[in-house]
Amino acid sequence: MTARPDRPRLLDLFCCAGGAARGYQRAGWHVTGVDIRPQPRYAGDVFVRADAIEYAAEYGHLFDAIHASPPCQFRCTLNRGTNRWRDHPDLIGPTRVVLDGLGVPYAMENVPGSGIRRDVTLCGEMFGLLVTRHRYFELGFWSTAKPAHVAHRGRTIGWRHGEYFGPEDGAVYYAVYGDGGGKGTVAEWQHAMGIDWTDQRRELAEAIPPAYGQWIGDRLLAAVTGTAGAEQAA
Repeated sequence: MTARPDRPRLLDLFCCAGGAARGYQRAGWHVTGVDIRPQPRYAGDVFVRADAIEYAAEYGHLFDAIHASPPCQFRCTLNRGTNRWRDHPDLIGPTRVVLDGLGVPYAMENVPGSGIRRDVTLCGEMFGLLVTRHRYFELGFWSTAKPAHVAHRGRTIGWRHGEYFGPEDGAVYYAVYGDGGGKGTVAEWQHAMGIDWTDQRRELAEAIPPAYGQWIGDRLLAAVTGTAGAEQAA
């Protein structure tokens, strides 16, 4: 491990390209990302290629806080239907066991239907983004902040049942996943998510908007430092 930086240290597990990491940086964290795959465009401060759960078990106690985004394919909606034959491990349970054993404040994030505890739900509309992208956060620290779910302004851009819906039809949001359905260009996805450091569709599709990481990061920082910010509303 390197010398301790001036900023509090956050461990970003299953980091992918670092959508969460960029938000945590904006909240004041020094972020170390861990992923089993190479991530040449990772947005955090340090990247480590390793098994995320094994790395957390060995080094997690050295960090001030932890964020984890275990792969969501095991229980996501797509894999209940046409992709149900694919073999995806369920890493939420094993990740939770390690995080609970460390005694370090943490946030674990995943998609609706994943089985994760729904302590906080974040939506792109809460931050004025052009995605809804609902994500649940299971919090391993105390915070009473529960942002209200803002009403959506319209429908999603793209093809639905043989009919295309665009801005002229009142469609507002981009569906940042997959390649079909007229979901938008890479530039539109970048703008919708608030991400500018990668132009790879897969990386954009796997990311959460940095605004989510910043919101959680503000409250994690408040919990670690004992400031009142942890109770701020969205």
